[in-house]
Amino acid sequence: MKKKIISILAAASVLLSVGCSDSDYESEEHADTAEVTTVAETSDDAEETEPADDDSDAEAEETSDDAAQAVTKGIKGFSLSVNSSDGKMNITRAPKKSTPMGDPDTWTIFIYLCGTDLEDNIAAATLDIVQMAQAQTSDNVRFVFQTGGTETWQIETMDPNACERYVVEDNDIRLVDSAPLTNMGDPSTLESFLEWGVSAYPAEKMGFIFWDHGGGSITGACVDELHERDTLSLAEINSAFSDVYENMTDKFEFIGFDCCLMGTAETANVLATYSRYFYGSQESEPGSGWDYTAIGNFLAEDPSANGADLGKVVTDSFYDECAAADQESGCTFTIIDCEKFDDFAIAFNDYAKDLYTAAASDLGGIVRGVNEADNFGGNDKSEGYTNMVDIGGIINNCASYADGSKVLAALDDCIVYNKNGTNHTGASGLSIYYPLSVEGSEELKIFSGICISPYYLSLVDMVAKGYTGNGYDEQVFFTEDGGWSNDDCEGNYDTYFDDESYGESGESSLITFAQEPHLDENGIYTFTLDEQGYEYAAGVTAYIYLGIDEENVVELGETDDIYIDWETGTFADNFDGYWLALPDGQILPTYIVDSTEEYTVFTSPIMLNGDRTNLRVRVYTDYTVVVEGAWDGIDENGMAAREIKKISAGDTIVPVYYLLDESDFSGEEYSWQDGDNIAYDYLPSADYYYGFGIDDVYGDYYISDFVVFSIDEEGNISFDKN
Repeated sequence: MKKKIISILAAASVLLSVGCSDSDYESEEHADTAEVTTVAETSDDAEETEPADDDSDAEAEETSDDAAQAVTKGIKGFSLSVNSSDGKMNITRAPKKSTPMGDPDTWTIFIYLCGTDLEDNIAAATLDIVQMAQAQTSDNVRFVFQTGGTETWQIETMDPNACERYVVEDNDIRLVDSAPLTNMGDPSTLESFLEWGVSAYPAEKMGFIFWDHGGGSITGACVDELHERDTLSLAEINSAFSDVYENMTDKFEFIGFDCCLMGTAETANVLATYSRYFYGSQESEPGSGWDYTAIGNFLAEDPSANGADLGKVVTDSFYDECAAADQESGCTFTIIDCEKFDDFAIAFNDYAKDLYTAAASDLGGIVRGVNEADNFGGNDKSEGYTNMVDIGGIINNCASYADGSKVLAALDDCIVYNKNGTNHTGASGLSIYYPLSVEGSEELKIFSGICISPYYLSLVDMVAKGYTGNGYDEQVFFTEDGGWSNDDCEGNYDTYFDDESYGESGESSLITFAQEPHLDENGIYTFTLDEQGYEYAAGVTAYIYLGIDEENVVELGETDDIYIDWETGTFADNFDGYWLALPDGQILPTYIVDSTEEYTVFTSPIMLNGDRTNLRVRVYTDYTVVVEGAWDGIDENGMAAREIKKISAGDTIVPVYYLLDESDFSGEEYSWQDGDNIAYDYLPSADYYYGFGIDDVYGDYYISDFVVFSIDEEGNISFDKN
């Protein structure tokens, strides 16, 4: 991209199944526990089918053998596969258990309390421990937590150099066990706490909470800042729970994440083996997290409540905590009935199969539909990418390519309760990984081991792998009759996902035009895609640049003020000259986080009091501007920051711009004052550069020629026709 921009400006001025993962665990190793199998029905009219004759019985037996053979590999606790004959999903899980491990009407809630900077900087873990201790006294309810992962505990008696275990009950916090410090991002540490906890403090109903940062399905949760910022992946979480579950007589009543972004289909699928209910948020959480006093009070008053009842209390009180932090607009929270999740996963695989088939003829339309779905955790140049996208939004937006009515009904059926703020009114309750932006192949390798549908995995691989000149070669993974090839999968898995062909060139050959980008007779910059360009285009945005001297050109950011007509493939600038600026007039570099008919949320890279972060600003269609605060975005481990810091009087803000070589250029320091607000007005009088960025369906993009436009002192815009 930068090479082309420099020259222009100079001139102007599948894989078989989740079972195909390279996990160390073979399903045969746990054949004695793999007793519960769910198989998709092959027909809606199965109950009305006439009794089969001997030949059809033989065919059915053969199909059953095919299904059994397809389950050749898996991970501990469960395995997913598809029948080679019809692509239907089979889900095999460890046996359901329902013999209580403790006395009637008793609850133990275990918390894996990985403190990290949330404890160092804002004492968030300490505040939640205090909430536990403030709950109503009860002989039937206790909290049990393990500490670790942080340099400093704000409770002076806690030792950051040990893994300590505490019990909170009857308003008392008691240290009951201490061990040498171990890595909270190591599954053996999690397994040790689980094994000790269910043995020492069993109850009729047991819940488990992961507490810390989260990054979604790919990066997992719980960052240990004392051990090279190691994290727990979903595969590691599954391994720990599987080992402990073998010696349990009951499932956990719920497993949840007081972490950002973990309300995903992949997470729910892993934990459905071990728990009756799953709790999680699709979006980032505020630092305050869950309300543990509300949880303790509810269970003290009604210890016979189940996970669904408690889940509603957790959801509503979490929303109230978000409101107290003035972050309820971004709130999401969902309670999943794990007993019904498999029905959803099976229906989603059927849907994904149809969507994958449709992609052969209209991948562009499908990708555009996915891109319009709600996403979570930023997903932009300034804040970083989580690649967590709303699964219901994908299904709804691609309805013209695959019938989503059954899978949406199954999704709705497995959701017990959910609550969304105004930023996510249409969020369905669960996210799923989708490669909005991929850097290298490692995340695809991780995803292949946790994906809930091999057909969806193949669609993701098609999009992320990139165009090879001959399109996507499905014969690498499919047999000629459309089945899945075990041999090819096992033989090609590692080398396939280690292929470094993922990436961007900035000069996608797939974006072609009936009319090249040009200034028309009215001075409007416009273009029209031809048939190929329309087929492969995924999205269009526009970029604004400013030359600050002869050598330096800075990127002011992107705008969605574009006339878009996907029916005809025609696009044109609709830029009105308005931009965000600090009160002293400094232009803010801005990138789009979210855009609706009512508002657009922008993020701007800044230094706040000397620390690099991002300023989030919401602009409504009536030009009302609301400063939401500063958010650190996604770190190098893929973990989302939890706290949105409010801007207060005396805070210093320095805009940070990207130059063409991707280095930073800093503006002047501004000190925020009471009553200040971000301005949204005409850009200062100057010459600017405007160009289109056109994404293709495979993650590459095309940058148009840039044209010069000028803004005079009255805000009038004119494009240079020369």
